Amino acid sequence: MLQTLFPRSCSSCGKGPWPFCRSCLVGLHPLGVGRSCPRCWAPATGAVCPECPPDPLSMTRSAFRFEGSARAAILRMKFAGEGAVASALGKAMAAVADDLLPVDAITWVPLSQKRLSSRGYDQAKLLARRVSRELDLPARRMLGRVRDIPPQAQSGAHQRMAAIQGLFVPKREAPASVLLVDDVLTTGATASECARVLILAGAQRVVLLTAARSMLRAGSGAVLSSVRFQSGSVVARGASPR
Repeated sequence: MLQTLFPRSCSSCGKGPWPFCRSCLVGLHPLGVGRSCPRCWAPATGAVCPECPPDPLSMTRSAFRFEGSARAAILRMKFAGEGAVASALGKAMAAVADDLLPVDAITWVPLSQKRLSSRGYDQAKLLARRVSRELDLPARRMLGRVRDIPPQAQSGAHQRMAAIQGLFVPKREAPASVLLVDDVLTTGATASECARVLILAGAQRVVLLTAARSMLRAGSGAVLSSVRFQSGSVVARGASPR
């Protein structure tokens, strides 16, 4: 009844049909299309991937590049109070998670208390819950954040690593294999620190799944080929980029 009275609009532009209107579908650029790094799915140009996030993450996957329609959707989710966007993005994330499986449980990179209070929800937790439903795996809080830090969007890898040292603590014993969820992968410093803490808490393998990722190196910013989507889905499982 709620959907009839208040139908959801496009996750990206907020005007067309849910989950992405035809115009915004064209602006989604999936990762893993063409030659790509087997560990992190960045566009591969040589034997060594310059975009790979640091250890101890075993592998990472991201549904889209952090640009165009995916970037607009994530910004709406994070800064415009549109938590429902996590449903669309989480479904796309689950569709590209095959290489990360099997895992014992799902967790997320926790938001600071200050941002949680102002935003009203933790977007990574919303994404994790949607991925949990799609993959039929338990989602559990395993990490806590002990302090707030300034936004790190403009920081380089070394600055990020210094800023996040000791930022997270375990909240429970971690299972052997954990799928860590976040919204955007940039340098991987934050996710790597989360993985380190999870391993100290008992995990043997930590893999990362994000809605999107930024490319840091020159030459990796070329728009990837788009894929066709079946009607009614964000990324059709039969057409997942590989």
